Amino acid sequence: MALNDDSFIREVNEELRSDQIKSVWRRFGRILIAVAVLIVVGTAVHRAYDYWQTQKASGSGDQFLSALKLIDEKKPDEALKALETLASEGHGSYPLLASMRSATLLEEKGDAAGAVAAFSAIGKDAQAPTALRDVARLRAAWILIESGTYEQVSAEVEQMATPQNALRHSAREALGLSAYKAGDVKRAKDWFQQIIDDTETPRNVASRAQIMLDLIAASGKAA
Repeated sequence: MALNDDSFIREVNEELRSDQIKSVWRRFGRILIAVAVLIVVGTAVHRAYDYWQTQKASGSGDQFLSALKLIDEKKPDEALKALETLASEGHGSYPLLASMRSATLLEEKGDAAGAVAAFSAIGKDAQAPTALRDVARLRAAWILIESGTYEQVSAEVEQMATPQNALRHSAREALGLSAYKAGDVKRAKDWFQQIIDDTETPRNVASRAQIMLDLIAASGKAA
């Protein structure tokens, strides 16, 4: 008898669940279908967009290689034009690469002001990776050692001359050389001494800093 009761209860529960499912489907069936369709369509659109982006980036890569080829062929003006176009219209990481190479090309052509402006612009680009922005600012600063003032060099890299920054050694060297060129021997000595005191300074940078400190000491102008 108990077995029959269990079978009866099980059948009743199954009927109740069936009725509940039917009720839910009547109320929400269209919504569930719509959600499923949206998921499928959304996935398809996402994949199509990824494919489109990949194709665009691939095209930009070809343009970048073409510009580099123009540089190898000693056609800097044509290369510069191609790089500037890619920087403004390219896709993926290529616009940033084109901007960096364009700035370098300006420096190679002897356009110090143009190169500084280009590197400085990259250094201020919030969309660019931090490491690349620092490299761009450092490049601008090293050009400014010859063509600018200490204040200009400082504006580019003094924020990098901190113990936590991986490029601090080159930043300090640029600041020291710029200060020395400007006749500010005390400030130059301070920057070169920071290079020497930093135990993580690369040997070649430390050697150059020591040479500058010896030169300052020999001049009798050390404070």
